[in-house]
Amino acid sequence: MSDYDAVVYDLDGTLVDLDVDWDAVAEDVRAVYESAGIELPSTELWDLLEAADDVGVAAAVEAAIAAHEREGATTAPRLAHADELLERSVPVGVCSLNCEAACRIALEEHGLDDAVDVVVGRDTVATQKPHPDPLLEAVRELEVDPGAALFIGDSARDELTAERAGLAFEYVSYGPSGV
Repeated sequence: MSDYDAVVYDLDGTLVDLDVDWDAVAEDVRAVYESAGIELPSTELWDLLEAADDVGVAAAVEAAIAAHEREGATTAPRLAHADELLERSVPVGVCSLNCEAACRIALEEHGLDDAVDVVVGRDTVATQKPHPDPLLEAVRELEVDPGAALFIGDSARDELTAERAGLAFEYVSYGPSGV
């Protein structure tokens, strides 16, 4: 089924569809900034996450996002690639922009946790996708060369991450979605 020594999947939009109201998440993150008296550097959620460390609200911002993700992971619908994951005969990992706990919850909810050897979330390493380190960490833990691994995702961010990490890339559908 695979010409690769390992396959790494994105989570949200690839294996499951996290049941998260991202507008509500962004509102909660903006409230963290406002309650700290910090001017918003942007109104975009991922920009606010990226800037949070520089202004001293990283822990609170991460907690706000992760709470929504963990809750949404419990009711996340399973997507078709989850079935494909179960058929893999090579080591499998997950590398996600979602927090590691939400990834693990979603995998467990759908009986995928035993089929996944490695989970790297937004909070597992110091950087997030599209920086290559999270994906490279997953590949290191799977003990394969990046050139022998495939990353499957749903977004242009996933494609860029794979390119930067030196992995082959495949979209779950006909092209990028959302983030």
